[in-house]
Amino acid sequence: MQAVHFGAGNIGKGFIGYLLNKTGYEVCFVDINEQMVDSFNKNNSYLIEILDDSHTVETISPVSALNSATQEEKVIEAIVNTDLITTSVGINNLSRIANIISKGLLKRIKENKKKIDIIANENAINASSTLQQEIERQVSNSEMNEICSFVGFPNSAIDRLALSKNSDEGEIALVEPFYEWIINQSEMVNVDLPLIKNALYVEDLRPYIERKLYMVNMAHATTAYIGFLAGESTIQSTLKNPKIERFVRETLKEASQYIIQKFNITSEDIRDFIEKTIKRFKNKNISDDILRVGRSPIRKLGHDERLIKPTRELFELGLSVEHLTVAIAAAFLFDNSNDEESVVLQNYMNEQGIEQAISHFTQIENMQILDKIKENFNRLKDSNGQIDLILEVN
Repeated sequence: MQAVHFGAGNIGKGFIGYLLNKTGYEVCFVDINEQMVDSFNKNNSYLIEILDDSHTVETISPVSALNSATQEEKVIEAIVNTDLITTSVGINNLSRIANIISKGLLKRIKENKKKIDIIANENAINASSTLQQEIERQVSNSEMNEICSFVGFPNSAIDRLALSKNSDEGEIALVEPFYEWIINQSEMVNVDLPLIKNALYVEDLRPYIERKLYMVNMAHATTAYIGFLAGESTIQSTLKNPKIERFVRETLKEASQYIIQKFNITSEDIRDFIEKTIKRFKNKNISDDILRVGRSPIRKLGHDERLIKPTRELFELGLSVEHLTVAIAAAFLFDNSNDEESVVLQNYMNEQGIEQAISHFTQIENMQILDKIKENFNRLKDSNGQIDLILEVN
């Protein structure tokens, strides 16, 4: 079996390519990193290191790679002949790969109309649907109708921390032992392929993808922003402070009420999930940089994003948002001169003031929530890194 995977980054190598290989696929990576492409083709393999107590190293083989910038025709040919297409390029880069995928699918119409699924594995809700829309922009209505007659765009939810390090063997993907790849089976069109090993197939993806975004991603960002204010450098060092761990746990408990109310998940299941999430974050074998986790604060403060949506929804339900509004305020204080969004955010606050900044970036209209975030912002700003003041919740 053949799979074409767009994106040879840490998630592509350490998660998607890893599980596809375990399922029996020969994976062809498509990327613009010439050095990475050459390494894959030279070695026909790559290494990943699992961040368990043994630091287990695994070899993933056979693999190959193509450069989408210089080998477009070969990428198109690979799309024509492959059994499965997957991506992990970042949600904002789906538009950049849509053109070459659409060309491959149009050629496939003429040469190989075997049904195929395209799974976009990005840190966003309904990424495959987003890719479908981007492809639609590249072709005519009649061409898109033909594409949709044999191509499925099943959405997925993915969860695995993936980092990297350089070694004598080249760049190695570093991944935590835990992973979760959940695929919406109802959106698939090719049911003849074997199920991807250790992936979970479901009929309704929403509970899983919202739980991941509004609990795991929310708590990860919260830890980063509180850790930044406390002068910590990693997620792991941040959570060594029992007061911060307790704060993050309480933030998770607040956000969990949104999931419980919306999807009727049991409180026991949610408690287990919170404990598992905290345990993952505290993994002593991982050094998860605060600046990496906190990057792109504007995106993370979006109206339907990890920090804001559960806060809005919970407030409307009359439930507690005391810890979440502190986390939101901390995000506005994430001041990293090497992060483009952080620079834009800080400049906007300096020019327009915090009140206008909160309203502008979160699009929250409820004045009670806005006032609560502003109050917490001013308190955090005056705390000078004193952890008791940072974590004080009214």
